[in-house]
Formats: sequence, C-alpha cells, structure tokens
Amino acid sequence: MNILVPLVVLIPLVGAALTLILGKRPKAQRVIAIGALIVVLAIGAVLISVVDAESSLAMEVGGWAAPFGIVLVVDRLSALMVVVSAIVLLAVLVFSLGQGLADPDNETPVSIYYPTYLILATGVFNAFIAGDLFNLYVGFEILLVASYVLITLGGTQERIRAGTTYVVVSLVSSLFFLAAIAMIYGAVGTVNIAQISLRMELIPLDVQIVLHVMLLIAFGIKAAIFPLSFWLPDSYPTAPAPVTAVFAGLLTKVGVYAIIRTETIIFPGPELNTALMVVALLTMVIGVLGAVAQADIKRLLSFTLVSHIGYMILGISLGTAAGTAAAIYYIVHHIIVQTTLFLGAGLIERIGGTTSITKLGGLLKAAPLVAVLFLLPALNLGGIPPFSGFIGKLGLFEATAQQGTPLGYVLIGAGALVSLLTLYALARVWNMAFWRPAKDVQGYESPLLENVSEAPGFTRVRAARRAPNLMVVATGIMVLVSLALTVFAGPLYGYSDRAGQNLQGPRTYVGIVFPGGVDD
Repeated sequence: MNILVPLVVLIPLVGAALTLILGKRPKAQRVIAIGALIVVLAIGAVLISVVDAESSLAMEVGGWAAPFGIVLVVDRLSALMVVVSAIVLLAVLVFSLGQGLADPDNETPVSIYYPTYLILATGVFNAFIAGDLFNLYVGFEILLVASYVLITLGGTQERIRAGTTYVVVSLVSSLFFLAAIAMIYGAVGTVNIAQISLRMELIPLDVQIVLHVMLLIAFGIKAAIFPLSFWLPDSYPTAPAPVTAVFAGLLTKVGVYAIIRTETIIFPGPELNTALMVVALLTMVIGVLGAVAQADIKRLLSFTLVSHIGYMILGISLGTAAGTAAAIYYIVHHIIVQTTLFLGAGLIERIGGTTSITKLGGLLKAAPLVAVLFLLPALNLGGIPPFSGFIGKLGLFEATAQQGTPLGYVLIGAGALVSLLTLYALARVWNMAFWRPAKDVQGYESPLLENVSEAPGFTRVRAARRAPNLMVVATGIMVLVSLALTVFAGPLYGYSDRAGQNLQGPRTYVGIVFPGGVDD
C-alpha cells in the first residue's frame, strides 16, 4: 500500500501539467481536473481504511532511507485530512464549473484556472503527508504560489490590493518558517520530524522555547490566529466565490495541521500550553466581535473563520489525547461547514447581486432552496444541537473541563458565548437577506443593522441573476456532507479519538518513520 502514498501528490501535479498543455480545450481540462480529484479521493478513502485497520504508512522517496531521504508519512490524521480536502476541492471545483459555464472567462480564465487549482491541491496534499520540515515548507510554498494567482483572478483593483497584502503576509510567514528550519537544523542536525523529536530532548530548554515560538509564529500566520489574523478579512472576501470558499475551508487548516504536528511530535512538552490557551481565547473573542460588526456576508464569514480557529487551538493547547481528538473532529467539521457557507454566500451574491445585508431582501421567495442551503450550515456553525458543531464544541469543552483549571473554565464560558454570537451574526444575515421582503429594503431601519460596517470598496447592487444548477448542486452536496458529520458523528469521533491517541507523544510517529529503530 506504500505505493499509494505519493500518488496523492503526483496525480494532481500531473493533472496540472496536462490541463496547462490543453489550455485551449476547456472541456478536456474539466474532465482531467475532476478526474484527478476523484482519484485522489478514492486513494484517500483506501488509505483511511488501511491506516485505521492495520498500521500507518511511510514511503521513502527514491529509496533513500530516512533521515537522509524524503519520507512521506500517512497516519490517521493525515489520511483524514487528505480525504476531507479532496471532498472540498472537488465540490468547489464543480461549483466553479457552474459559474464558469454561465459566465465564460468572466472571473476565472479557464486556461490558467484549472492548472493553478490543481497546483493548489498538490501543495495541500503534500503538506499533509510531509515527513520532514523542508518538504512541509515546499508544500506550503506550492499552495501559496497557486493561491497568489487564484486570489487575483479577474485583475480588479480591489483584488490586486488584497492579493498584495496576502502575498506580503505569506512571504513574512515563509521567512519565519525558513529561519526556524535553519535554526532547528543548526541545533539538531536534521529536518526529519521524527528525528527532530528524538534529538530535541537534548537541547537546552531555553533554546527549545525559541525554536518552538519561531514555528508557532510561522504556522500561526498561516492559520490566522490572533494577533496574526489581521490580513485574512481583507484578503479572502475579494476573490471569486469558489476561490474564497476553498481558501476559507482549507488554507488556514493546513496551518492548524502544522501546529498539531509541532505540539504533539516536535515539542510535546507543556511549556507553551498556557500561552496557547490565552491565544485561543483571544482568537475566539476578537474574531466573533469582528463578525457581529460586519454588514458584508463574506467579511462576516471571514471573521467567523478566524474566531473558530480559536476552538481548534483550544483543543491543541490542552496537550491531552481528548483535546487533540476533539480538535481533529472540529477541524473536519469546520472545513466542511465553512466551505459550505462561503459557497452559499456565492449563491446569494449570484442571485441578489451583492453580499451586503443592507441591500438584500426577499431571497426566501426568490430562491427558497438557497435559503435552506444557507440556513443549515449556519445553524451548524452556530453549534445548535444535534449538529456536528455542537458535538465538536461539546467534545472540546469536556476535554477542557477534565483539566479543571480556572483558565479552562474561562475558555469554556467564552466558547459558549462565542457560539451564541456566531449564531446571532448568521441569523441576522438570514433574516435580512431571506426573511425580509424585497420591497422593504429601501430605507429599512432595524436594530439588527445598527453599528455594522460595509466592506471596503463596497459597491451597490448589481443586476440580480439566476444561480446555475451546477452551483446549487455543488452547495447541496456540501450541505449533505455537513449533515453526514452529524449522522456519522460516532464513527468519525471514534476515529478522531484513535488519531488523538496516536498523537499523544512522538513515540508512534517515530515508529512509523523508523520501524527498526534509529540511532539518535
């Protein structure tokens, strides 16, 4: 089964090359792009079955044994992330097909969109199975280079401005990451993650903390944790709807994934756990306060994205198997639900001509199916029982309560409040955009619209259009997947629990990479 491991990277990479060659044949590009992601999804499903039933997999690229060669590692966590990412990438691609077929070459020039999209997928998959820090860095850079292109598609002034901010911030993050890799190599003489975990114990504690902080800063920028999240609300909403959806669903989670690896394998000690709990608290609260102040749906969702990263950091900061398991489940939930909400926002923009709730109304009558497709993930993100958002938050709160610390109880209270504020912000969107009659929009006054701000560069309502069926179908599929997280919450949480147990210390991971043992 080891041969399947590199295929999750090679298939989208080869697909990107083929779609680039076939730049003048958009139908062939669509078939190749969809086919590549379907194959990766199938491989991911097989990998999940194998690593959960038997053992984790490690592939030594080129036959060079670790730590001298590149090693690709698939354990329960990375296999799950590959599958969830493939689902999201496939659904968003179908959504973008609907938009592109309706508006050919309008926002997404076909000749570059498909190869760039598959390059993005290559970087994401590579990051999830990387067994050394430099290969992880390469994965980050691949997806970031592709994201630079996608975020500026259309070439409008607003997108170029947002793309410039995104590029600068990403480059700063990459510089921190590269400097951290150099410092770690200088300290322990390797970049192999498993071997780093063995040798790091011999390094003085103060040096460990410096290296630890460097990695957390690099990954914290990518994950958009407070106070390193300032760039996200101004960058993501300006991109085309499918690009915003895949960015919101996946890119920040790659950073969170890297933080999990850092905290459980490279630096499994408790030295920075309290600091991470404080960061989680601030990320949740500051993010949701930004959300409730927004009149633009995409900016509001961007702030909720930041806020809910705080829940994941909370689970990681506990340093326990239960906390890690809850964080893993919540990551899966959030990837699916946040992507679905951004797709719903794309449908709203398509039908209503804007994403400003001050200018929207009557969409319940105009598009009742879209109203349902937005309402269900909104309730889910808000943590209404019995949805997966409630299950994930309950798991995080239970894991936090097990520690019984005053800060932990503060975080539980803050998490419950943030959930309520999230629900309030999304309910306001649904009330204004769907429930309010269209005839009442002009001159409408409501306490719900007090103290909210429009997005920078806000434009008035454009001509309303009909949403193509393919866009609605893709969003509907994602809603069904989000509901499946609730229906199959038991098996998924059980899998997450087993993944969390594997990540309780570096011993299991080291055994995957060095099954015969290693000389430290």
